[in-house]
Amino acid sequence: MKRKIALMPLLAAVWLACNPGEESAEQPADNGQKEVVNVVTHYDNGMVEKRGKNIDGKRSGKWESFYPSGYKWSVVEYRNGIKNGDVVVYHPNGMMKYQGRYYDDDRAGIWIFYDTSGVVIKRVDMDMELENMTYPEALRYLANKYQIEIEETQTKEENREEVSLRESLAAVNAFAITYFEESLWETEDGKNIGLSYFRERGYTDQTIKTFALGYSSNQNDAFIKAAEAGGYNTEHLVKLGLVKEGEYGKYDFFRGRVMFPIRNISGRPIAFAGRTLRSDNKVKYLNSPESELYDKSNSLYGIFESKRSIIKHDLCCLVEGYTDVISLHQAGIDYAVSSSGTSLTEGQIKLIKRYTSNVSLLYDGDSAGVKAAMRGIDLLLDQGINVKVVLFPEDHDPDSYSKAVSSSELERYLKEEALDFSDFMLKVLLKDAGDDPIKKANASRRLVESLSLIKDHITRSIYVERASKALDVPEQALYNELNKILRKKQLKRSGISDHNLPEMPGEKVAPEKPQPTHDPILYEKEITRVLLKFGNENLIIDLEGEDDETESETSDGSDSDEPKETQMEVLVGEYILYQIAMDEIEFRSPVCAKIFKTYREHFEVDGSCPSSDRFVRDPDPELSKEIAGMITSPYELSENWSIQHHIYTDTEETDLKRTVFDPLMRLKLNRVKLMMESLEEELQKVSDEKEMNNLLKEKMKLDRMKSQLSDFFGSTII
Repeated sequence: MKRKIALMPLLAAVWLACNPGEESAEQPADNGQKEVVNVVTHYDNGMVEKRGKNIDGKRSGKWESFYPSGYKWSVVEYRNGIKNGDVVVYHPNGMMKYQGRYYDDDRAGIWIFYDTSGVVIKRVDMDMELENMTYPEALRYLANKYQIEIEETQTKEENREEVSLRESLAAVNAFAITYFEESLWETEDGKNIGLSYFRERGYTDQTIKTFALGYSSNQNDAFIKAAEAGGYNTEHLVKLGLVKEGEYGKYDFFRGRVMFPIRNISGRPIAFAGRTLRSDNKVKYLNSPESELYDKSNSLYGIFESKRSIIKHDLCCLVEGYTDVISLHQAGIDYAVSSSGTSLTEGQIKLIKRYTSNVSLLYDGDSAGVKAAMRGIDLLLDQGINVKVVLFPEDHDPDSYSKAVSSSELERYLKEEALDFSDFMLKVLLKDAGDDPIKKANASRRLVESLSLIKDHITRSIYVERASKALDVPEQALYNELNKILRKKQLKRSGISDHNLPEMPGEKVAPEKPQPTHDPILYEKEITRVLLKFGNENLIIDLEGEDDETESETSDGSDSDEPKETQMEVLVGEYILYQIAMDEIEFRSPVCAKIFKTYREHFEVDGSCPSSDRFVRDPDPELSKEIAGMITSPYELSENWSIQHHIYTDTEETDLKRTVFDPLMRLKLNRVKLMMESLEEELQKVSDEKEMNNLLKEKMKLDRMKSQLSDFFGSTII
């Protein structure tokens, strides 16, 4: 369906929604020691955007927001400037989009979402959403949270047995974590040995309780007896590794150790690690074996305690040890997890990716830490993670360093010392290379191997560009090596040997000197010609993702029964004026600039597009002559051409959309190219890393814009 609509008023309404006026205070009043001010924010057109109260400069109580049309947009409750309480968001027709509650700026409890007719389309428990659980996990979590018994239907007998076994094992681990905690806090040995150890490490009682740390008595069978007395199956104790069978019978596996429970994302204990306190015991840590509950390659220590902060900060700090996680949390870095003493795995990375795509590797500064970081980088890149690396000073690890400095100093260190993975790798790989060309070549190959793991082509090309400058190696050489690696991987996946296959050319890259850009004045003249000749013609454009402001409504504000519009009709002149203004294109041609200025002024005053005759009759004879040349075509097909020869051609009038879009898109593409050339020149000069990163981000944006514009012409434009 299509309709005719004035484009400029619609765009003005959207602009106003994004650009409200300044807040103005009304009715200032005193309330004890607090200054209370009623605030109204106005649009430039006089419509009210927000109404509410500020207390001591911070929003408080209910705040209401409105569309420029006057329809209510939302009602939100604030406390001390933070969203706390109810929120309701409305459609322009008055129906609710969604409603729920905020708690300290986070969504909490059950949220209800509606369609445009007011029908409930879904209910979401935000606590469950933050957990990022699977559906069955979420059901069990909520059932446990509200003490509801749920029935689970299984189609096969073996499935029922498996679920029964898992639940039995989970019950044993739940008993074990409580037993170890009580042993720590309530027994003499626990307090004198275990609790003293944790406190000597600097852990507060709150930290100890947060991580459910515990103690296992030094007696051989204290835990076995307690578990059997509680009615737990001894076979399950053995299966979970809590009990071992030896030459003289069964014994407590973790006896005489402080305990670190490993929990899954919902907080259920799935395994344990026990640390010895004896200096003569060479086995520092003992860990639970894998079981139906515990797969170490898919588990992370601290994920339950960290997940909300990981989401909040959109960052996960990955460390090696249990104590690293605990010390960092106590120091305020409560978004750290550990790979539980094992090498990082793909499953662990996927678990992190449920919460964030940004990871900082926090490792010791020794050779072992560097090697671990190098291994981790490749695994993380392969899973699409953005990676940074922080190495601690010599003789320090995350645990010791977090205790040696204040929380603010630690946070500052982690921010300032975080190196992008490529910078870290170059720093390590080139450390001993000096001017040795062989070592430099090997460093280049090793870095390119890591870059080959990056899936996004634009991101990868930016890293290649940075590496080229850092290594002083031509980009083309790096691309050639990169293509060799990618080609081998592809052949390996296809089961084909790459032996004796011909060499493939490298990826096409821009030459060292920028290609000459076409004269933009040519495109300016062409779009000006189209504006003058077809400005008053109607153009049908596709509507993509039209917002609520353009929904069809009846006079009483309710939805009409008409189908949703996918197209609308605008004047060619109006559309071109909007596109040029939106992209802030300034004409280099004085003639074109003058025509556009006059055209826009006429449109803004009269609300209509001026005819071409007005410009042809311009008192300036040179300008009049040039305009006449623009709108007059020197070639015209005979009317009988199609009849006599049966050859039919599209004219500008019959394909008006292409007539308008082609020069407009070429003008935009030319502008993007000019901006990229300017950016390339800046990148050649810049030395500050932060400034370079900002420029590279801009380059990524321009690359995407160029790609989108190139798609219009159906080809890749280099």
